Amino acid sequence: MNRIKIRIGSKNKAKITAVEEILLDYPHLAAAQIESIEASSGISDQPKTLEETIHGAINRAKNIFRDCHYSIGIESGLMEVPKTKSGYMDVCVCAIYDGNESHLGLSSAWEFPDKKVMDLVVKEGLNLSQAINKAGLTNKQTIGSEEGAIGILTKGRVDRKEYTKQALRMALIHLEQFDFYEYGRHHTSNIA
Repeated sequence: MNRIKIRIGSKNKAKITAVEEILLDYPHLAAAQIESIEASSGISDQPKTLEETIHGAINRAKNIFRDCHYSIGIESGLMEVPKTKSGYMDVCVCAIYDGNESHLGLSSAWEFPDKKVMDLVVKEGLNLSQAINKAGLTNKQTIGSEEGAIGILTKGRVDRKEYTKQALRMALIHLEQFDFYEYGRHHTSNIA
């Protein structure tokens, strides 16, 4: 039997580690060969809608799908949420592409408490990492590859890796329980 090969459309350390760790929870994927490749999202540096964030994750996964069983695209972005203080929440989207279909999962969403940061993102076009640096909440230029803004706000209780793992786990439901989904009647899982 050939070893399962999975490609990740990112060189971001938090995303790669999240994939490596989450796959250990799935016996049929635990021994998978994992390769990380920088992949274009085809969207803005800071997605500002859920639709754009989903497109970014799918694009990353599809752009690297070759010579593998699955490719994974991970994208974090903003979405408008009524009744929030800033009008936006941040969410992570995972797209797992099997060569035919994209299987999506989302993380929990969270709101950034500082309106100044959202103004820097929405009005000035900065990405979230740039905005929190400019606002003085951190001086780490690589915050997005480390604990992320979520790590700062939760005081380490949830970091970028854990937040990414939530989206991954939700997308993996489609692969592990494909019989429950409509496409399962027409789709043969690549997972035995």
